[in-house]
Amino acid sequence: MTIRSDAVVKAGGAMPPATATTADDRDAAAVQTVPVWDPFVRVFHWSLVGLFALAFATGDEIEWLHLTAGYAIAALVALRVAWGFVGPRHARFGDFVRPPREVWTHLRDAALLRAPRHLGHNPAGGAMVVALLAMLAGTAATGFMMTTDAFWSAQWVEDLHEAFAYATLGLIGLHVAGVAFASLEHGENLVRAMITGQKRAR
Repeated sequence: MTIRSDAVVKAGGAMPPATATTADDRDAAAVQTVPVWDPFVRVFHWSLVGLFALAFATGDEIEWLHLTAGYAIAALVALRVAWGFVGPRHARFGDFVRPPREVWTHLRDAALLRAPRHLGHNPAGGAMVVALLAMLAGTAATGFMMTTDAFWSAQWVEDLHEAFAYATLGLIGLHVAGVAFASLEHGENLVRAMITGQKRAR
């Protein structure tokens, strides 16, 4: 004997709602994220962005603020170098610093849109981290030298300080372009990953 669905409803029963699983639903459920960037790396990254912008903007205008930002940058760089040896896996230099040949191979493959995806920094990104840390360290060191009696008013130190600062600015431009390119190539938002610390597992 077959009971009609409308009879069940009239009798006070309830029909279970019809559900349909679409391909998009299945894809969304299949996407899993894993923690990659720890809190220190994320705080370091975005603090450095703000402090460098502040230092660059106040270089010739507000000396005390420029110096304060410079000292803060120097402290952050020193902490990041230390974290590169004692931090979690993806924060360590051993995880992302690669020989020049691997860096060039990655850049070539990226240009051909066939570069493999890396959970942490890819070889080019790792090279950029090292270059930025070196330029920032040079900028901070020469900035400090300008405040000492030995190098007060030394034009060559001031010129070198500005050269480091503008080289850093150029590297930042390349870094932003590289992040945008890799995000498009691999279909993931790397900026958001540096905010949340999470990346797609695969």
